[in-house]
Amino acid sequence: MPATQANPIAEIDAGRHNNVVRGIMFMIAATVMFAISNALSKWVVAIYPVGEVMFSRSLCSLIVCSAFMLPVTGLSVFATKRVRDHLARGLSQSISQTFTVLAFSMMPLAGAIAINFSAPLFSVLISVLWLKERAGAARWGTLLAGFVGVLIVVKPGADSIQLGALFALANAIMYGSVTVAVRGMSKTESANTLLMWQMVCLAVMHSFLLIFGFRWPTPAHAGLLISSGVANAAAQYLWTKALHAAPATAVSPFYYFLLVWTLFLGFLVWGDVPTISLLVGSGIVVASGLFLLYQEAHRETVSPEVLKAPDAMAARNV
Repeated sequence: MPATQANPIAEIDAGRHNNVVRGIMFMIAATVMFAISNALSKWVVAIYPVGEVMFSRSLCSLIVCSAFMLPVTGLSVFATKRVRDHLARGLSQSISQTFTVLAFSMMPLAGAIAINFSAPLFSVLISVLWLKERAGAARWGTLLAGFVGVLIVVKPGADSIQLGALFALANAIMYGSVTVAVRGMSKTESANTLLMWQMVCLAVMHSFLLIFGFRWPTPAHAGLLISSGVANAAAQYLWTKALHAAPATAVSPFYYFLLVWTLFLGFLVWGDVPTISLLVGSGIVVASGLFLLYQEAHRETVSPEVLKAPDAMAARNV
């Protein structure tokens, strides 16, 4: 009998399938770590000043990322010709993340996360208005539906809009603008360079918030502050691994698992029972985000580098 010959096409397909599965697992793991980091931040910000919480999380994330990355890349990871762009991005994200934690302190965790998921909507809107990108009827309809979903979550007019919801909206708008701005950066900067500059900028800029208040934490609370930073660093690493293992279009939809874990932790720790408006509004926002992601994947103007960039999908870095 003739020897069985290997099928190279089947091997390639199997390899791609394995990469996608691995990427999906990385992304789901990242959402778990993001949810844990957010829950820890919500817990400690009720006790300590928001500036102290933000600086502790950013500093611990920087230390963890540096410990794993610098021995491999060395200081060359910081080599760039776009220092000003990195600083501008860092400033915007430092403010954006602070708004997120402020929202966590004022409203249920799941509600803040659901509003944060509207960042891709603002990203597309800013791209249309600022970058003059074309938008057909389907795109405008999706944007309108997504913003209706946000309104359902926020519930304006029902005992007035919560201040926490306004902070969450401000974060979504700012992060949407960051996503647009970073598209150009992803063409010249590696994922490692983007990540390390982000970690350094956040730690430095959040240190200025310490002037608004600082309390020496108890050993137990110090452990929570450190754990929040470690979980955030792990989430960033897993997120980057997911986007490098498989196309963003394959793994990005699984980022919305973050809402599932957030709902679970909100109920388990704070007894937050999701309302009908939260579930319906979140569903509309998530569906709108997924449809926009599907459209982006099929737009001829989007390059593979953009789709694989760590900032190609929004809701990161919460």
